[in-house]
Amino acid sequence: MKALSVLVVLAAFTALFAMLSTQSALASKSRPNILLLFADDQRNHTLGCAGHPIVETPNIDQLAVAGVRFENAFVTTSTCWSSRACLFTGCYERKHLYNVRPRPLDPELCTSSYFAVLKAAGYRTGHLGKEHVAIAKDSARAMFDVRRRLGRNPYFQPQPDGTKRHETQVLGDWGIEFLKDQPTDQPFCLTISFNASHAEDGDRRPGVGHYPWPKVTDGMYEDQQMPLPRLNDPAIYASQPQFLKDSINRQRYFWRWDTPEKYQTNMRAYFRMISGIDHVVGRLVEQLKKQGLADNTVIIYTADNGYYLGDRGFAGKWTHYDESLRVPLVVYDPRLSEEARGKVCSEMALNIDLASTMIDLAGEAPPANHSGRSLVPLIQGTAPADWRTDFLCEFLAVPKTIPRWEGVRDTEWSYARYYVDGPDQPPFEFLHSLEEDPDQLANIASTSADQQSDVQREALAAMRERCDELVAGQGPSMSELGGR
Repeated sequence: MKALSVLVVLAAFTALFAMLSTQSALASKSRPNILLLFADDQRNHTLGCAGHPIVETPNIDQLAVAGVRFENAFVTTSTCWSSRACLFTGCYERKHLYNVRPRPLDPELCTSSYFAVLKAAGYRTGHLGKEHVAIAKDSARAMFDVRRRLGRNPYFQPQPDGTKRHETQVLGDWGIEFLKDQPTDQPFCLTISFNASHAEDGDRRPGVGHYPWPKVTDGMYEDQQMPLPRLNDPAIYASQPQFLKDSINRQRYFWRWDTPEKYQTNMRAYFRMISGIDHVVGRLVEQLKKQGLADNTVIIYTADNGYYLGDRGFAGKWTHYDESLRVPLVVYDPRLSEEARGKVCSEMALNIDLASTMIDLAGEAPPANHSGRSLVPLIQGTAPADWRTDFLCEFLAVPKTIPRWEGVRDTEWSYARYYVDGPDQPPFEFLHSLEEDPDQLANIASTSADQQSDVQREALAAMRERCDELVAGQGPSMSELGGR
């Protein structure tokens, strides 16, 4: 009788254990792993899946085939550190003010960063690679379980065995180490932030000097003619206001794109860097498969800002033109239905949306202080009726290289005002009709009111008002910021 009782108790414990294990597995499935891959200085069109005729990105393309590609993805501030601060916090530069004022990233916004929210929710969080944002020690403890910083200078990193390994491949190694160390009963959120395809600014030798590529892409594109930038007519550069002609955009043009030979050499090298990132994407996907994690890991691929590849006679980023603001964005969620896969989403997506998106994917509520909003409905194939049709774009942190500016980019118009002579002087304004002038070549704001049509005058007034409204909703006005 006693033995029978023991067997009954054991059977009950076995059933309970099985039930709890099942519940744990279901809970784990409802909380996906998240892998964010963050490239540097990559414009939206430089992916095979985006239709580029030259660059080879088969692994990222496969994510798009089985996921969702956003064809209208933008950053709100086009520069490395501010874009990263926007990514971490889910906020406009106007709200986080990183590098606008000398201090670490706002501790309160760090608390509501996607790292901190997911870490508090039980995720194992990691950030590997280019950080480019000063974070206080207390904030870092709340944000990261694993934090390994790696910059360029040099791109080829010395290894313990005396060899050198490209930074892109090192980050692939670190990512695989993170995955191998991952507990089986805990979800993860890992961000890998590549330095590629940022140029090595301190080495202006064309090719491997200025755009050092990993050895795995040696020889790629060698016999191919690189297409010239579509907006390379010298008249386009000549039409720019003097402050942009004198800016860092023009200075760096002579580092990279000013002769046919330099252009061809640097473009091949730049594309090798992008293909090097793609190679690491493939390595990480294979590792996820090996560990049985692939079916429950959302992979997001994007970049910190757009990039001038000689367009308009410019290099770099920093300005209001689409070449500077547009970025690639691919989201692969293995849990999507067959009907939702392979879609190209036309709705406007922003870098500040990604923090709320990752938090939402994890089943948590995005913080109220985020400026962005979750892309999850769009990923799943449902466009909310109130989805945005415009956003605030701005550049505040380094007025010595580019004057501070603010503007609005919507689906019909692009507006920007540059405070060339300081915040209390009339700004230099741009207004472009995106329907009539998608390349943003004609500046309507530079013509007198009597030369503008009624539609143009009304649009200019409306965009000025909308810019004021967006700024007021996020932080101080340009006058309140002060300085030049």
